[in-house]
Amino acid sequence: MRNLVVVLLIVLTNLSSCKSQSNPVIAPGAYSMGEYLPLIMGKKVGLLVNHSSLVGNVHLLDTLISLDVNISKVFAPEHGFRGVNDAGEHVSNEVDAKTGIPIVSLFGRNKKPTLNQLEGIDVVLFDLQDVGVRFYTYISTMHYMMEACAEAGVSFVVLDRPNPNGDYYAGPVLNPEFSSFVGMHPIPVVHGLTVGELAGMINGEGWLKGGLKCDLRVIKAKNWDHNIPYELPVKPSPNLPNHLSVRLYPSLCFFEATNVSIGRGTFFPFQVIGYPNPTLGNFSFTPKSIEGMSKSPKQQNVTCYGIDLRDTGNIPNFTFSYFVDMYEKLGKEPGFELNERWFNLLAGNDIILKEIKQGVSLTEVALLWQEDLDHYGKLRDKYLLYSKEDGSELPSVDTNE
Repeated sequence: MRNLVVVLLIVLTNLSSCKSQSNPVIAPGAYSMGEYLPLIMGKKVGLLVNHSSLVGNVHLLDTLISLDVNISKVFAPEHGFRGVNDAGEHVSNEVDAKTGIPIVSLFGRNKKPTLNQLEGIDVVLFDLQDVGVRFYTYISTMHYMMEACAEAGVSFVVLDRPNPNGDYYAGPVLNPEFSSFVGMHPIPVVHGLTVGELAGMINGEGWLKGGLKCDLRVIKAKNWDHNIPYELPVKPSPNLPNHLSVRLYPSLCFFEATNVSIGRGTFFPFQVIGYPNPTLGNFSFTPKSIEGMSKSPKQQNVTCYGIDLRDTGNIPNFTFSYFVDMYEKLGKEPGFELNERWFNLLAGNDIILKEIKQGVSLTEVALLWQEDLDHYGKLRDKYLLYSKEDGSELPSVDTNE
């Protein structure tokens, strides 16, 4: 009885804390404790979580421990359990100082949990805030965890969260020949799915190794659909600090394959574009080492000139236009660097860059992926869990079919 009272108080408190200016309240799956507590009580539980895994203002780990849930182990994705590691930075295994629970890093050499790391665990809860972009690595970590759970006979429960880029899908669909940790699935750059919907697609389409299917349950977010704008209450990673950066991320990330700065080393990453050439514009910025955001940014301590997108009125959907514009201006400069392999892994093919280098128009380039994108749109429809019309609440679902 005591625990039931605690649960009720936590749920009521968290619902009130997430109220926005518009009603009804959008509540992530983690808030629906009545749906997933029966799946984990009395079992040994693993968590795949980070700093975004909040139930109101309380971390999911702390919330569940307060309810006497047996948390055996925590798994952490890129950026670590607390979300402070730089992009691509090595994340070590550790022990949570507050609870004494071991934390296993799933970034670096150990991207997929081993059978030994899952030994004794009955169910894994996944609760990470994704941004709906193919090369954002949380979904690759989810894939590997699903695969490991399928192999180990461990149940996998997704506590779903809204997708801040979930109102559309766009861009080239990944060619399996270019599969990597920054793109594991034949989906477009902006996939328009929540992690719960994508987990259902991964399971349903047999994308796990050997066509395995994991025992999957999705606990849906409430009062949200793909047409409802959603701004993240917590930044999902160190260099996506606000809604503008999250919306521009799929377009600007391609500059990561170059030595053009997109603001890492400033307090407005993924909101500016710059390079040390004064002819690129009057706007300038100088990347610096910032602990907890970017320790060694591109063009560190060098003044960059270019474009400030912070005053953008209508944020564009995914586009290659920013990249093409800069490439046309810088492509032949001696100091300009372009890692073609890295670009192609992000794009999911080697055709786009070839066309851009040949000066093909963006309209023509987009035609190269349109047929695949149309096919994906039909596939996506099969796995949508949220009403597209009115945001009405649908029940959580078992997608292990």
